[in-house]
Amino acid sequence: MTDLPIDLVIFDCDGVLVDSEHLALRVCVELGAELGWPLTEGEIVDRFLGRSERAVLAQITERLGEETAARWGEAYQRRLEAAIDTELTEVDGISEALDAITLPHCIASSGSHTKMRRTLSRTGLYDRFAGRIFSASEVAHGKPAPDLFLHAADRMGVPPARCAVIEDSQYGIQAARAAGMRSFGYTGGLTPPEWLTGENTVLFDDMRKLPTLLAPA
Repeated sequence: MTDLPIDLVIFDCDGVLVDSEHLALRVCVELGAELGWPLTEGEIVDRFLGRSERAVLAQITERLGEETAARWGEAYQRRLEAAIDTELTEVDGISEALDAITLPHCIASSGSHTKMRRTLSRTGLYDRFAGRIFSASEVAHGKPAPDLFLHAADRMGVPPARCAVIEDSQYGIQAARAAGMRSFGYTGGLTPPEWLTGENTVLFDDMRKLPTLLAPA
């Protein structure tokens, strides 16, 4: 782990700031059963969690064809939005953590700007990050490629080696490592902790612990 100070904290959104992963998982299980690709919760976590929307749709297209993938995508957006509007909450402890973190911070997520505005506004977190929200739609390759995190660091004017990424998915952690950034893997969500273990990564299970983990030794 590098000894350079942390000058920027880059947060993933789904599963790190907003507790949307459980809602998305339920919708995907339903759609897989309806449209001809039955998937277990574990398979969905393995294949989809942390990937960009276009990467997920590419997998569905390969398996079911373009027409069915389009139906999946439309139904997914409609059902997930309905669930977000009625059920979405912030990740437990994240507001307390953000209140205590004094370092500059931003969001770099596989989700679209439209989706993030909806989820972050619903949970009251949008204003904390307005103007510092970056989406995989802005880069050529989503996670696990490093493009999105490098883009966020460049826009925020901070070298990659001085950035810390807060992630909950294996693809996000891989992207952080590929970008040369430190990563903090949140294990309080859907991803098995062993999927996040590795070089330059600290695991933690409670967002309230994050400010202490980010503090200089």
